Order: sequence, then structure tokens, then C-alpha cells
Amino acid sequence: MTVAGWSEIVLYFALLTALTPPLGAYMARVYRNEPILLERVLGPLERGLYRVIGVDPRRGQDWKAYARSVLVFSVVFWGLLYLILRTQGIHPWNPANLKSGSWDVSFNTTSSFITNTNWQYYGGETTMSDFSQMAGLAVQNFVSAAAGMAVLAAFIRGIAARSGREIGSFYPDLVRTTVYILLPLSIVVALILVSQGVIQTLSGPRELAGLAGVNQTLALGPAASQIAIKQLGTNGGGFFNVNSAFPFENPTWLSNFVEMLCILLIPAALTATYGRMVGNRRQGWAVYVAMLVVVVIAVGITYAGEVHGSPAMHAAGIHGFNLEGKEQRFGIPSTALWATVSTAASNGSVNGAMESLNGLTGVVPLSMMGVGEVLFGGVGSGLYGMLLFVILAVFISGLMVGRTPEFFGKKIEAREVKLTVIATIGVPMLVLAATALGMTGWGRASISDSGPQGFSETLYAYTSQGNNNGSAFAGYTGVPFADVLGGLVMITGRFLPLLAVLAVAGSLAGKTAHPPGLGTLRTDSPTFVVVLVSVILIVALLTLVPALLLGPVVQGLSNQLH
Repeated sequence: MTVAGWSEIVLYFALLTALTPPLGAYMARVYRNEPILLERVLGPLERGLYRVIGVDPRRGQDWKAYARSVLVFSVVFWGLLYLILRTQGIHPWNPANLKSGSWDVSFNTTSSFITNTNWQYYGGETTMSDFSQMAGLAVQNFVSAAAGMAVLAAFIRGIAARSGREIGSFYPDLVRTTVYILLPLSIVVALILVSQGVIQTLSGPRELAGLAGVNQTLALGPAASQIAIKQLGTNGGGFFNVNSAFPFENPTWLSNFVEMLCILLIPAALTATYGRMVGNRRQGWAVYVAMLVVVVIAVGITYAGEVHGSPAMHAAGIHGFNLEGKEQRFGIPSTALWATVSTAASNGSVNGAMESLNGLTGVVPLSMMGVGEVLFGGVGSGLYGMLLFVILAVFISGLMVGRTPEFFGKKIEAREVKLTVIATIGVPMLVLAATALGMTGWGRASISDSGPQGFSETLYAYTSQGNNNGSAFAGYTGVPFADVLGGLVMITGRFLPLLAVLAVAGSLAGKTAHPPGLGTLRTDSPTFVVVLVSVILIVALLTLVPALLLGPVVQGLSNQLH
């Protein structure tokens, strides 16, 4: 470990913390429909979109109407994206004359981008036309991220409401998120990336002669615009097959740092948005600190593990750094930081090979995803998942002291607890069931390694898809069985917690808040932060511990190189 490596990590978290309050305050103004400067420029676009989709932004919805809107919107856009992917041969902006992939890959890809997962069973530059990338995948990067943030805004309104049934309106939330948050930030980030050498062009591929005299095809395309929103929206799908390890996606140290910062920028800032919208900024900071502490510890473990190597490396006479699968321009510190923050968020991008991590350090990204990606999680989805754990921690704490659990003066009763358990336990159980199916004869065609590493490939694949992350152990291969199972897992992993969250929001919105009484647990205190982290680790992570022991832990303790 080096001073330069630790300096990069410290700088990263310092900037993230500094940017959280101002961006969070701005997003709170967006969701509370307060005046913002960008309305002078983008207001006509917002109002035009309302006219196109035919909604009244002043009309509210209860949780059932809000949920219906989310589902209808998602189904329609699933169909549109699938149509785009199945008709690629007739697209404009297809200079390489790429044809459509197989139906099962199209099904998996459509399900992936609709659910903000961006799992890829294909190589972007050899499979997708520029039109598919822009009109299909990039559009979904915007709207799937915006949908998650809209649901979070509705959930926070349900928590903060004093009485009533309305939690906002989905389409205005979606439009305002896209127009005033995601679009401006994406333009700024894309310009920064272009300045660093990330390509942005509609010209076709170039034929070049390599240094050895062998001809090769150099793929080009509108990469910078898609990379900006893939990172800001915690999507992660690479324009090119090797993602952000490729110089055309990530040319310099600065582009690498900016892309990493974008991964957690909005999820972190939404904690400040939450604090402002509920009228207690300390609440937002408590949640932020709980997230930050775990992620910082995880980064340290990954960095130390990759620097010191594994028993298998030592047995093979390799002592020192594990440089396998690392992009040498960035080294171990950036790879360790990226691998951890991208799996702490629901962002599948990589700047190194996840499968090349040592067995024990490979536990870290699996654990980050295994807790439900609530530390910090995806844009919107991470924080609403975290707030479910807050409710669960409040309930458990109330039982321990013999008091009726309350959250913001509202009693937490059986309905809220049942819905919270469904959302927090349902996805880990889904992951384990899919992993078991993936180890059957139907799924073994996808596994490239033997022994515990082969099990780790399968576990990682369905942990990633179930939690809507999108990163992968590179050896896991797409076949029709894996494509269909993975697509179904991604859809379930996205919409099961989402619907439970909206149901909880509706239940809380209809309750009358009472002033906190003597002995009520403060949810903005250091004590509660400790309780919250403990509940997350016990309830979510322990579900996957036996599977982790069978895969990456066994591999990490083995003397055999995978």
C-alpha cells in the first residue's frame, strides 16, 4: 500500500462528502417544486413533456395509482427497447451493419436496462449499433434511474406526511428528475470526459494496421454521452466490452476519478435530500455516516487484500501485489476503490477484472451487493432500501425496550413490518434460489471455472442481477437458460422491493404523526447508526454467508490458482 494510493482514496471520500449537502439541497428543491434557476432554461421542456404524456403535474396519486404508473411505464418501455434490439438491422447510424442478437440475449438485455441493472451478455462495440446505444440503452439509463429516484421521493413524502393518502405523482417526479437533475449533470460530465479524450462521434469503425502488421478494426461511437449517464444513474453498462478499462471509455487518471465520483455522487447526495424533505438534516447525516463507514472499511479490506496477494499466489512463488486483471494505468488503489464503490452502488461498471480479485477480497463486492446494495445503492433504490432497514431497526429497537416502535411520530405496526421483511429478505432468497438453479445441468454451460471458483461465478452472477448491479465475474457465459433466468431475476429484484416500498409509503402517509414521547429512540444519533449497521449485516448479509463460504472464501484459502 502506498501514500499515493491512500491519498486517492481519502480525496475521493472527502470530495464525495463535500458535494453531498449542496447537491442534496438542490434535489430537495426539485422534489418540493420550489423555484430553481434551471427552470428559466428547461421549463419549456418540462411543460412540453407534460403535454405529450397528457398529465396534470398538480394532481396527486395514492400509492396504488403511483405503483400502477410505474409498472405501466416500465412495461411500455420494455416493449419499446425490445423492439429496438430486435430490429437493429434496419436502424440508421449503424455503420458496421450489425444485426440483431438472439431473442434470449435481447430479452436479457431489455430486462437488464429497464431495471437499471445493465448486465451485459454481449460486447457493446460488436453487438449494438449507434442507434441502439443512443435511442435504446442510453434512454433507459436516464428513465430507469429517474424512476428509482421518483419512487424514493414518493417514499420520503409518505414518511413526512402528517395525514392523507397522496404521495406525489409519478410522471411529474419522473420528468423533473430527468430534466432538472440527470440531464444537466450528464451534460457537464460528458463535456469533462470529452476533454479527457473519451470519444463522442457517429463516424464508423476504422481499419488500422497494428504494430505487428496485422489489420484490426477500431470501433468508434457516441461513448462520452452514454458513459456520463451510466455512471451518474448507477447503471454501469459499458459502451465497449471491457468497459472503463478501455482507453476510449476512460483515458486518464482524471477521467477515471470523475467516473468513480459520479457512481456515488447522487446516491450520497440523496441522503441530504432525505434530511431536508423530512425536516431533520441530522437524519440524513445519520444515514450517510452509516453508509460511509461500511464502504470505507470495505475499500480498505479490498486494497490490503490485493496488495498482499493470496495463499495460491504465494504457493506458486508469486509474492507481492496481485496485478492480474488490473488496468496498469490506474493500478491497485483505483481498481480496489472502483470495485468496492461500484458494487456498493448498483453500478456494474468496472476498470479491472472482478474475477481476478483474490478469493477473500472477492467477498467484498459480493457482500456489498448481498446486503441489497443499500450502501449506497442505486440512485433512489439504494436509499429507499436503506430506509426500509431503518424501519426494521426501529421496530427491533422498540421490541428490545418494550415500547411501540415509532418513526417520525408514526407507529410502525404489523403491515409495515411485513412489507419491510418482504423487501429486505425477498431478494437474498431469490438470489440463492437462482444460484441453485444455475448450478444444475441447465446452468453449467455458463460456468467456465471448476471447483469453488465456478460456484463463485454463478453466485456472483445472480447476486449481481438480483440486486440490479450488473458487474460480473467475466467467465460466466450467456446461454438461453441463463439469459431467461437472469432476466426474470432482474425484473423480480427490481420491482418486488419497489412495490413494497410504495405500499409502506402509502401506509405511513395515512397515519397521524404524534410528538415523540419520553424514551422514544432517536434515529439521528450515533447509537442508532450502530444499530442500523448491525441490522443490515445481520438480516441481509448473514443470509448469504453460507454461500460465500462455499465459493470465494474456500477459493481464497486454497493453494490453487483459479
